[in-house]
Amino acid sequence: MKKVIKLSMIALALSLLSACATTSDIENLQSQVNGLDTSVKQASADAASAQATAAEATTAANQAAQLSKEANSKLDRKFKSSMMK
Repeated sequence: MKKVIKLSMIALALSLLSACATTSDIENLQSQVNGLDTSVKQASADAASAQATAAEATTAANQAAQLSKEANSKLDRKFKSSMMK
């Protein structure tokens, strides 16, 4: 997304520097830049949401791993105790 914004800003600067730029051209470019800005903000929000979801998934996976270890320990103790009888 940053690349798109940089390219849009370069295009805007070149348009402003060219002698053929009209007010409508500049307004058109400005509306495109505004649209890109909105897209970037949405992408940033999506990334933050995905990061939060990933953190939750990591926490759940860690809890599942801990429960699995505890279950394995209990089974090992029961097996050893049954072997002693």
